[in-house]
Amino acid sequence: MTNWLPLALLTALCLAGYNFFIKLAADHVPPAVGAVVLQLVAAGLGAGWLLRLKLLGQPLTLSGKGLGLAALAGLSVGLAEILTFVVFKRGVPASVGTPVIVGGSVLLAAVLGLVVLRESLSLAQAGGLVLVVLGIGLLAKG
Repeated sequence: MTNWLPLALLTALCLAGYNFFIKLAADHVPPAVGAVVLQLVAAGLGAGWLLRLKLLGQPLTLSGKGLGLAALAGLSVGLAEILTFVVFKRGVPASVGTPVIVGGSVLLAAVLGLVVLRESLSLAQAGGLVLVVLGIGLLAKG
């Protein structure tokens, strides 16, 4: 396996910007407007990347299952965007709301991986998830 950690950390940086800028925008636009603008910019970025790949001659094999799963991911992120705007519009600090949202998503994705995909965790990884649960609890408690 190639070294995935630097790319994963760059992805985390991008997700931090995503949550941070939603927090800043939440007081200035209605949640639905913010989510649509966010999605239009993301779609433009994705379309540009797709065009680049096409111009480079890379094969773009598609499957109905892949497209359906991507659509479900889009539905999930679209709802998450709207709800994140709503959470932050209610005055939740970024330093609390973002870790609860992101940590909760990490925890739930891990549980889905374990239950649905039958993945396994090492003892250290399970301990990390326990710490995520404790962290969410402490943040939510205030």
